[in-house]
Amino acid sequence: MAKDSLTVTDNRTGKTYEFPIEDNTIRAMDLGKITTQDEEEGLRTYDPGLVNTAACKSQITYIDGDKGILRYRGYPIEELAEHSNYLETAYLIVKGELPNQEHLDAWAHNITMHTMVHQNLEKFIDGFRYDAHPMGMLVSTIAALSTYYPDATDIFSVDSRRVQARRLIGKMPTMAAMCYRHSLGLPFVLPDNDLSYTGNFLSMMFKMTELRYEPKPVLERALDVLFILHADHEQNCSANAVRAVGSSQVDQYCAVAAATAALYGPLHGGANEAVIRMLTEIATLENIPRFIESVKAGERRLMGFGHRIYKNYDPRARIIKQVAYEVFEETGKNPLIDIAIELERIALEDEYFVTRKLYPNVDFYSGIIYQAMGFPVAMFPVLFAIPRTSGWLAQWAEMVQDEEQKITRPRQIYLGEGKRSFTPISDRPDLTIQEVRHHAYRRL
Repeated sequence: MAKDSLTVTDNRTGKTYEFPIEDNTIRAMDLGKITTQDEEEGLRTYDPGLVNTAACKSQITYIDGDKGILRYRGYPIEELAEHSNYLETAYLIVKGELPNQEHLDAWAHNITMHTMVHQNLEKFIDGFRYDAHPMGMLVSTIAALSTYYPDATDIFSVDSRRVQARRLIGKMPTMAAMCYRHSLGLPFVLPDNDLSYTGNFLSMMFKMTELRYEPKPVLERALDVLFILHADHEQNCSANAVRAVGSSQVDQYCAVAAATAALYGPLHGGANEAVIRMLTEIATLENIPRFIESVKAGERRLMGFGHRIYKNYDPRARIIKQVAYEVFEETGKNPLIDIAIELERIALEDEYFVTRKLYPNVDFYSGIIYQAMGFPVAMFPVLFAIPRTSGWLAQWAEMVQDEEQKITRPRQIYLGEGKRSFTPISDRPDLTIQEVRHHAYRRL
């Protein structure tokens, strides 16, 4: 009779062990029971990048990479992108259910009331060099918020968690716009709380001498859709960072700053920037075949294709592709779109890419849209961080309330030197500069 368990035989000892299977997983600590001696530490798993390790249980985001499915709290991303807006989706992600009109109005009001930042924060941002990367400024500024709100340390208070969530979601667009304006030497623009969440962000970014900034509805809606698509994505690098750092019971600001730092990297939040650089390098349709051959030869990477989870067409990419054309009707066509479409067509028909299940992901078209809307490439990961804040807060809160969670502390496989006796410096051998560099380069 079938049982929900796994039987393992250790061929070193001949012993047999039976472990329960729950939710298609076994407990890693159960493997610790497998030893060759009573005093020996038990068996461990080795999983660089946590490719096949479940570190938590979550009710936030569901992904089926083989079928190209993405859902927030059970709702398909396609339906949310079509019918919802970012603040409503953020409510769903943070609170677990879609709001009624009264609750949505209260949620939007509470977040809008937190769009302003302390004036000292303006001085903080002014302290950065004029050419500082906006993402580097944003990471630091989020962390600095921790010093402005010491009540955030009461992480087990529901009321405290709620107010910090409103503060972070409300202030992220403000801080992001301030980082951008600082890089251009422009004065900061105060939030306009009569505008929508995305409309206010566009105002703080691009308002110049006009008395009141009026965002273009098409661009406002496009940004709303992009924010919805980026709101959460299961246990990615930055979600893992917010949980790992948050497991020390630090406040939300420090945990979200860590997640933002994780998003800074080109393999995560900077991926759409890499797509723009690739398309710019290709430059013309005629250069695509030669570029494709260089990818097959292992000389180049096809940026914006493939995903750790998706082995099918990223559902977010389908939505973004449609949004791109809507934006271009307002802004004029980004010349890179023709190269992108032809590159996609070839990749989806070429056996080399098809057999490797390399389909366009969310980064392939998002950068083209941002560029057409007037955002500089350096702002792309910042645009990612703004909507992902709601997902990070939901992941953090779920971790805080999970009784099974402990401070993150993975094990290692030690491959270094065995025990050595300390040698006085006078007795150590002389090394050439080349030998010193060799040892240093191996470790740094």
